[in-house]
Amino acid sequence: MSDGNGPLLAQPLRPPSAGRIAAYLGLFVLGAVVGAAGALVQPGWFPGGLLLALAAEAGLCLGAARALRSRAAAAAAGGGWTLAVILLTTSRPEGDFLFAASSGSYLFLLGGIALAVICATLSPGERPGGGSARLGK
Repeated sequence: MSDGNGPLLAQPLRPPSAGRIAAYLGLFVLGAVVGAAGALVQPGWFPGGLLLALAAEAGLCLGAARALRSRAAAAAAGGGWTLAVILLTTSRPEGDFLFAASSGSYLFLLGGIALAVICATLSPGERPGGGSARLGK
């Protein structure tokens, strides 16, 4: 596999541009906002709220990957979502908590993490060579 400048794996890594880093940080923050909103919506209208919250996360991760043509964009959005939701699971000293010990909360936590991993793994990423992957061409 080569792109004309030698083997693909032997090429030096290029750091991302400042605009791409800003986009990744924005997606991280947007993922955290979607996670916090989903944590509030999912117990309200079970099972519709749970499905809405998970669909919002999947849409954000897939939309980020398609917009930036990068799997790292989906991972940034999923990372923000995961961090926000994990931080919201802790209880406060006063005894307040956001997630009840119910099946909907566990489905939201585990399903959301699984969705983030699936979207970051299976989303169409940018091919460095730019060529077709078909062997017959």
